[in-house]
Order: sequence, then structure tokens, then C-alpha cells
Amino acid sequence: MDEETERLDALTQQAGRWLALAAAPAERHTTAVVAGPYDRVAWRDVYARSAALRELSAQLLTRHAHAPDLLGDVFLCAYQAAPRLRERAVMAPSRLVHHQVVTALTRSPDFAALRRDTAGDAYAAAMAVLAQASALRGLLERSREARERTGRADRARQEAEAAATAVGEALRQAAEEADGQEDVPAPAAAAVRRAVEAARDAEESARREDGAAARAMAAAVPGIRSAARNAASAAAEAVRQEAALMRAWGVDPGETERMPFEERARLAERLRSGRLARWAELIGRFRQMAAGERARKVENATGELVGVTLGDDLSRVIPSELAVLGVPELRAVFAARYAAGELMLYDSRGEQVTGKGAVIACVDTSHSMYAEGPGGVTREAWSKACALALLDQARHAGRDFVGILFSASDKLQVFRFPGGRPAPVTDVLDFAETFLGGGTDFQRPLGTAAKILEEEFDSASRARGDIVLITDDACEVSENWTRLWNGIKRRLDFRLFGIAIATPGTATASGSVLESLCDNLRTVDDLTDVHTTADLFRVI
Repeated sequence: MDEETERLDALTQQAGRWLALAAAPAERHTTAVVAGPYDRVAWRDVYARSAALRELSAQLLTRHAHAPDLLGDVFLCAYQAAPRLRERAVMAPSRLVHHQVVTALTRSPDFAALRRDTAGDAYAAAMAVLAQASALRGLLERSREARERTGRADRARQEAEAAATAVGEALRQAAEEADGQEDVPAPAAAAVRRAVEAARDAEESARREDGAAARAMAAAVPGIRSAARNAASAAAEAVRQEAALMRAWGVDPGETERMPFEERARLAERLRSGRLARWAELIGRFRQMAAGERARKVENATGELVGVTLGDDLSRVIPSELAVLGVPELRAVFAARYAAGELMLYDSRGEQVTGKGAVIACVDTSHSMYAEGPGGVTREAWSKACALALLDQARHAGRDFVGILFSASDKLQVFRFPGGRPAPVTDVLDFAETFLGGGTDFQRPLGTAAKILEEEFDSASRARGDIVLITDDACEVSENWTRLWNGIKRRLDFRLFGIAIATPGTATASGSVLESLCDNLRTVDDLTDVHTTADLFRVI
């Protein structure tokens, strides 16, 4: 055995560690969140459907070559109910920044609360990612050195593994050239020596880069944690705001979960950017107030006590009459007076029995409804919020709802919402956002409302409808129209409630058109107050 062969045997023994590395290289993951195939499909699907996500990915790619992997991890953190992270040791060094980001996210109190709204909901999880866009851009910028160092460490580790593979290939080639001979040809032995030395150098370089990357990551961790907390807070706030916006507009969570991604995104954008978007909180307060009044509502409510009368309503008998029942000898007298309807009862006024026919909101959309009141609330916003609460009221009672938007005599639009089926949110938005402009005319909208109630009475024998006229102006009506109006009102037994919004006293003064037409008329001066009409929701 010559000297070169002996040296080759010694190198072969030293090469064991690189041969093992080449035979079974350690698995290096590029994603920090452990995810099954369905989770991955959810991310790919939402990414393909969301232009905003793809645009964000393209922007981040200018700062970070692995941005899509980072966005996928952030999405999965929000989408999974209990995200599970991989161990740092199995991560590709270039993805260690990702691992640190998602670790900080999952430990953030805001993100834990966020997952209650986003877990299992791909759209909400995608929205959470988009809400963190600004924070992610800043985070990638601040962690540039750490990313560069981990990237170098990744490349050095790959080079070390490639060098280890080269050692194995050189040994195989040397064995083939020896071909059973005791001595290995000198060129082959030299090739093995060079491969082993290269592997040793590559391993040393990889160790140095790993150490530099670890130091850079340690320096970046505080900034990453702070940015992740800010990102989680922004995402939680965005999801909360959209959920509140949906609730304010009466959109059921189950309805949005069934919507295709594109439709839900369009709806959310419309709610955020529509004419009444800034008044979502007012709309929500109106609906909450109406729901509270429904909870207090009682059919045949007694209203305000005004004295004592005679009758046979045992629910209103005064205490002294009930005391008679405690004397056995007087019970027969009580029974006789009850039969004759002569018991003393509390007398009341104010609230009447609720209607059975349609609820019709006639909403003034003349130019003057643009005017703002206290708090900057417009007359239009207040009237539309009230009308939407009336829509809820009608649906809760199983009654049809009709929204009539009017202004001048030639401008009128009717929106019908049958009580027997759900109200499409797009139709509700069309009703809320339509504004006609122009002057004010009462005859056409009220006549249209009466005709609708007449059609309902003729087709379904339902009477006792309710019309709510919401306006900020006064106008004249003809005597002939008034006679026809009074006639159909008596026949159909409907009620007309009037709401005069921030109008001068002449609109609601004694003898005014509104005062003569309405069964119940009130003036609203403070447009920030939703309780001005609270009693309306107890009698409709």
C-alpha cells in the first residue's frame, strides 16, 4: 500500500461525519406553522381569490424574497384555532425571522382574542393579514440585518451539505477506479482529499454564519416582538370594526360565512365606503334600542294611567275591588258586578295594540335632509337609521316592510321586504344609500303607502298596518286628497306616525298639515339621541 492510499484511508475515516450528512441531510422547513393539507388548501385558495393579498405579497417581495411564506404563516396563525409551531432546530435558517414573528404573534393577548373571530373563517383570517400589512413592512425593514445573516447561514449550510455529498461522490469514484486493487490511483486519492478539505472548510464557514445569524436574531428579537404586538393589535381592531359594521347593518354572522370570498369582500368594502358608512354606529344604536323596546313590549299595553273607569278587565282591577274577594259574603256581589262590567278599573291612554299589516316607512330625501344637526349627524342619517330599525321591527313580528323614499311629487322609489323571507343585505344597502334630492311632497308617498296597504288587505285580509312618515319639512295637501285619505284610513284601520326632524315649529304646530294627518306626531331636535322614538317601537 503506497503512501497516497494510506492517506486516503485516514481521510475516509475522518469523512464519516460528512458521509452521514450527505446520506441523511436534516429536514429544513420553510414554514413555521404546522399545517395539514386542508389548511394549506385554505391559504392557497384565499390567496388566489384575494387581489389585495397578492398585491401585498408583491410589495413585500421587494424587501424579502420569502414574503409569501411569511404571509402564509401569519394567515395560518389566525385561521387555526390553536396554531402549533415547529421547533427552531428544524427551520431553514432563512426562515428563522418568520418563526420569531409568528411566535410573538401567538403569544400576543390581542392575537388570542383575534382568533375567536378568525378561527376557521378564511376571509376573516385574510383580513387579519391585510390589517397587519403596514406592521409587516416595518418589521421586515427593521429586521433586514437578521434576515441577511440568516440567509447567509442558510446558504452556508446548503454549501456544507453539498460539500458532504461531494465527499461521498469522490470516495465512490475512488473505489471504482481502484477496482479491487490494493492501491488507489493517485488522482482519485487527491480528489477525495480535496473534497474532504472542502467539506471541512464549508462546515466551519457554516458554523461561523450560524453564530453570526444567532447574534443578529438576538439583537432583532425585541423589535420583532414589539412590531408583532402592534400588528396583532391592528389586526384585532380591524376585525372588530368590520364585525361591528356588519352587526350595525344587521348582517348575520352566519350569512357572511356562507358568502363566497369575492362577494363578502365587496360587501365589506361597500359598508366601509358607502354614503352612510360613517353613521354605522348610529344605525347600530338605533337597532339595539329597538331590540330593547321589543323586549319590554306587551300586546295591549296599558300606557299612561289617567284615572278610574268601569269594566270587566281583571288585569286592570283596582286593589280595593280585589279586597272584596277576601270577604266570603261579598264574593257573589263581585261576581255580579263583573258580569255586568261594573268593576272599577284603572283607566289608561297612550299605547295601543300593535298592528298586523305591513310597516311602511316613508322617508323624506329632499335636499334639506343633507343638513347636519348636533354631533354632525345629518337628517338623512338619522331618518335612515330609524327606518332600518323599523325594518328589524317588522321582521321580528313577521310583518312585511316597505321603504318609500320620496322628495318632490315626481321622485319616489319603493323598496319591498316581505316578512316571509330574509332581507338581502344588498337590497337593504340600496334602500339606505338611495337619495333622490329635490323638494317635498306628502301626497304621493302617503298615497302609495295607502295603496300598498289596500292591496295587502284585498289579497291577504290583513289590516291595521302602520305608516311612519319621517320628514324635515311641511307641505300642503288638497282637500280632495284629504277626503280620499281619511276614507281609506277608516276602511283599513291603519295608523300614521309622524316624525318631524329638526324642523321649525310651524311644521308641527296646531293645525299644521302634519298635525292633522298623523295619529301620533313628535319632533326630533337632537339627532344624536336614538331614544326620542323609543315608545314608537313599543306600539308598532
